[in-house]
Amino acid sequence: MPNTETLSATIPDELAGARLDQALAQVFPQYSRSRLTQWIREGKVMVDGQAMKPKEAVAGGERVRLVAESMPAVEAVAAEPIPLDIVYEDDALLVLNKPAGLVTHPAAGNWAGTLQNALLHHAPELAGVPRAGIVHRLDKETSGLLVVARTLTAHKSLVEQLQARTVSRQYLALVHGPVVAGGTVEGNIGRHPVDRKRMAVVAGGKPAVTHYRVEARFAHHTLLRVSLETGRTHQIRVHMAHIQHPIVGDPVYGGRARVPAGASETLQAALRGFRRQALHATRLELEHPVTGELVAWEAPMPADMQALVDLLATETPA
Repeated sequence: MPNTETLSATIPDELAGARLDQALAQVFPQYSRSRLTQWIREGKVMVDGQAMKPKEAVAGGERVRLVAESMPAVEAVAAEPIPLDIVYEDDALLVLNKPAGLVTHPAAGNWAGTLQNALLHHAPELAGVPRAGIVHRLDKETSGLLVVARTLTAHKSLVEQLQARTVSRQYLALVHGPVVAGGTVEGNIGRHPVDRKRMAVVAGGKPAVTHYRVEARFAHHTLLRVSLETGRTHQIRVHMAHIQHPIVGDPVYGGRARVPAGASETLQAALRGFRRQALHATRLELEHPVTGELVAWEAPMPADMQALVDLLATETPA
């Protein structure tokens, strides 16, 4: 059973005329508006002893009683002592450098050994925050920076920043082929019409925008710095494949391993042996949910990806 907490507050007079869900988002800033709306509909919010609809206007001065629930899904996830590479930590945030191979959330086939299991061991109080504070995700085989909210107030702030697209996320992506210059990919992303396990650029998908610029050039590959304007599933991987520059090692969108003619045995082995997408979340910038200060973190490429880039620079310079 989920834990519950009964909260009481008075709606300020200056919120007169506002919708109930909007007013509650001001009165209880530790909860997202969507959660408050759900609780209103479930009868967990009483205004002067009466139930109201989310869209009904308040007059100001009403007494509100809220029965708030913790998220039961997190309570079912076991804490596990999995090492974490913590880049930054305070009372509101955790910033982690996730290694390739670590699943973010428990799901079918991966009920244990995930980042969420590790977070609950490191900070048990995260059981009271949705998804143990994880507000965005990285694919299992993508490495790099993730921010985690340690409180409900921080969670609400980070979710709103992501929705407003004010969180800056930059990635390093090693792609096949020479990319002449930077650019932008705009293409709606949705489920592949045939293979439902894959995503694709499709007419009926959700809008997706990816910006990229050249970080380093090699004879048959390019290292790109990529930034996201939206956050669709597999967005960078799908968009790079869409413009005929799939990410090296991508088992889903990269096709068969490509080895350039004349490559040394060392390079051939390195390219064929790189069995994950060469994609790393290298920089994260956002507004701190408590101080309001603009804060940023950077994480260098992991050893496997750096070694491949170094080898390309030595053997196939542009």
